[in-house]
Amino acid sequence: MFNTNQKIGILGGGQLGKMLCLAAANFDFKTYVLDAKSDYPAASVCTAFSEGDFKNFDHVWEFGQDKDLITIEIEHVNTEALHALEQAGKTVHPSPRALDLIKDKGLQKLFYRENNIPTAEFELFDDEKALKEAVNSGRWSLPLVQKTRTAGYDGKGVVILRNLADLTEKILPGPCLAEKLAPIQTEIAVIAARNANDEVSLFPAVEMAFHPEANLVEWLICPARIAPLVTAEAEALAERVIRTFDVCGLLAVEMFLTTDGQLLINEVAPRPHNSGHHTINSAVTSQFEQHLRAICNLPLGNTEQIMPAVMLNVLGEPAYKGPVRYEGVDACLALPGVHLHLYSKAHTAPFRKMGHVTVTASNLKTALENAQFVKNTLKVTS
Repeated sequence: MFNTNQKIGILGGGQLGKMLCLAAANFDFKTYVLDAKSDYPAASVCTAFSEGDFKNFDHVWEFGQDKDLITIEIEHVNTEALHALEQAGKTVHPSPRALDLIKDKGLQKLFYRENNIPTAEFELFDDEKALKEAVNSGRWSLPLVQKTRTAGYDGKGVVILRNLADLTEKILPGPCLAEKLAPIQTEIAVIAARNANDEVSLFPAVEMAFHPEANLVEWLICPARIAPLVTAEAEALAERVIRTFDVCGLLAVEMFLTTDGQLLINEVAPRPHNSGHHTINSAVTSQFEQHLRAICNLPLGNTEQIMPAVMLNVLGEPAYKGPVRYEGVDACLALPGVHLHLYSKAHTAPFRKMGHVTVTASNLKTALENAQFVKNTLKVTS
């Protein structure tokens, strides 16, 4: 039901929260954000900002008391409080039950196994010592992918262990999982949306390329350069996954396309996602508007891609830390189809996400050429 007077609470005030609030303003929705500091990106564009810890039960419980609808921009929140708010009659999307599964990568992988959803072979370990023991005994062989079970995002909490030296120098502490290193041809993502009426819509598949050092998305290309049959299979798999998790809102479904043509689920995120940023400028409906439509149980928007797009994350240069400075912006904006989105972060740090650029063009070749110019020209220093 469309209601501009409802109070929408958002746990998390980073760039995703900012862009969600900007989309909500087009519908005159009232947005209330909870996060640690009032200088975070979403603070300047939401209806009201509350300082607090979204991992703290009391803070989340108190924040939700006068809200009609509660959603997230990051999954690592206090779900006990969300369960309590849901039991008290508040609408919470995505559901705390789904969040409990997704924010623990071990539970997430078990969910795939239990529901016959294709994913790479894996095993859960109590800590890194148990993983080392499994490798030293020959039960697991290198290379392998190690993932911490909780708190990982933007390349954190994931490492490839390639040799015995890595078992000492790179292994991550605490509860984790080991995953067989898949023979990856392409990494893709499909963002699905679902409302309470069980209506599902899918954005076109995107192709992702990762920064070799920061281990986060550097390039995103839409449409993905994959066969039409693979696209159809990826979209069908994304729809199956969002329905199985019973998520209302967005679900970004990251997948591996292997060299032998298999699609394997890597992981999911139940919120707006980096792999959907291009939709602001290149799709009929942005991922942020779609998330709002879904959680408010409104008809889902048209996800058609208007024109090809390439998105680049704007990252802090590795040698700089301090008050932010952007170089080369004028030259980039002089190119047609260059759309700059900065995240209101006053200080840069190596590989910190400071913004993104979406480059649109009538054809993918031109979009890629112009995106390469932006990559070479736009620098974040201090």
